[in-house]
Amino acid sequence: MSEEIKALPPEGSTKCAQKRDLAGESMGRYRRFLALTLGFCLLMVDGFLWHGPCAGLTATVFAWYALLLAWLGPKTFERRSGRVLLAANLFLAAAMALGSNWYFRCWNLLALAALIPVHALAGLGSRPWWDPRMLWERCRLLFQGLFGNLWACFAAAAPDKRSGEKPKRTMAVVLGLCGAAALVSVLLPVLTSADALFAASLEGLNACIRTLHFSGALQRIFWALVFTPFVFSLLYALAHPRLLCPPEEKKGPQADALGFVLALAAVDGLYLAFLAVQSAGLFGGPEYLESRGVSYAEWARSGFFQMVGVTVVNLSLMLAALGLSRREGTAWKILRGLCAALAGESLVLLASAAWRMTLYVSAYGLSFKRCMTYWGMGMTALFLLAGLWKAVKPEFRFCRTAFPLALAGWLAINCVPVDYLVAKNQVDRYLSGESPVVSVQYLLYGLSYDTISQLERLDGEKLVSDYTGNPHWRQGETLAEALRGRWLDAQWECAGWQSWSLSACLAAGRSRN
Repeated sequence: MSEEIKALPPEGSTKCAQKRDLAGESMGRYRRFLALTLGFCLLMVDGFLWHGPCAGLTATVFAWYALLLAWLGPKTFERRSGRVLLAANLFLAAAMALGSNWYFRCWNLLALAALIPVHALAGLGSRPWWDPRMLWERCRLLFQGLFGNLWACFAAAAPDKRSGEKPKRTMAVVLGLCGAAALVSVLLPVLTSADALFAASLEGLNACIRTLHFSGALQRIFWALVFTPFVFSLLYALAHPRLLCPPEEKKGPQADALGFVLALAAVDGLYLAFLAVQSAGLFGGPEYLESRGVSYAEWARSGFFQMVGVTVVNLSLMLAALGLSRREGTAWKILRGLCAALAGESLVLLASAAWRMTLYVSAYGLSFKRCMTYWGMGMTALFLLAGLWKAVKPEFRFCRTAFPLALAGWLAINCVPVDYLVAKNQVDRYLSGESPVVSVQYLLYGLSYDTISQLERLDGEKLVSDYTGNPHWRQGETLAEALRGRWLDAQWECAGWQSWSLSACLAAGRSRN
């Protein structure tokens, strides 16, 4: 940060004193960044709020970090954790413009909504980003930054009286024009609906406005001006950090380990009996299951989601027992052994769930949900291994490993072409005769454009209803016609930079081949 910028006065000072302090700083610098903030807000409104999580969000995130780098300098990225979070956020933002799967886009949007404030506010907080208590701290700092320095925007736009600068009316003109546009946009439809003659006389003007897109442009400018003071307030807070005093580290309530020992012993015994029955089903085969009145297909497709949920509960129980128990005496040693046993049993439960899922996939093929279930089971297994290590080494910090591991796992699954693999699996099964149908409707409309290259391997003259048995989109539509419609959708998305994606661009290119 430039040496021209002074630290904020003590918290007891009035806002008038703060404004005078701001006036003594480099006003030209503040005004330049106020203009840049307004440009960023225009980009955010036009690129993201008007089009959703697409390439517009990619540009918005990259522009945010460019603004942050210009405002704060490279000190924001000096820490290794800051560089890691920067790389992760830029990767997630770039994924918006690479793929076209809306599930991933929405989940990445939620991830960015959490990770960007965690990264940007790291210099104001006292807790590291992997500490769960950091979330409440960053949330409080975010609201303080957005609403605590709103005066800074108007102080930067006001004339500098100390330097003898004459008052300018730019801000008044801009605010007046925006207010006039907002009032006219609200009152004009009311008046046109109240008088038919007035509506007829303005018909040509309305057509001109719709043709020139004035209405949409004015709305974007209006919302950008609304967001600018809040974004500038946050930037000012980042430039004038008030580091929170580290709170006193209070030891959590320490309970007698004997209570947890009794609970864990009961749970371990229950899972041991459950795994014994599971082993009979796994190794007994269809004959054993039929003798017990259960079909092999019914047994294979039931239970894996419940078992994944159970392992999450087991992990929470382990961490609570290890974190809340007094680390002394024989009960503590027994508790650690029972936690290790519970982790081992949970891993066996996950293996059983994965086995059942594999049987189900071999019978019905892959789907997006089943692929994500495999990924979820793999991540849960890694967390269980970390919990097992904490049972062996109680001083091990679970969250310090689990949070980076979760972030790395999510970045890794973003690199996997899940939709392409699902489509390839289903089409291969149909062409080989392993499956009598292929879910064209699901692959074409429920997933991204990455499935088109595999659906082109099928007979284009076949009706879509021949594959799905449920013609939901258009009765009698052939696969070639459905693919042509998806090509048009891809071309429409590629027409604007805000909605562009590499996946849609490649699909649109296939229509010309």
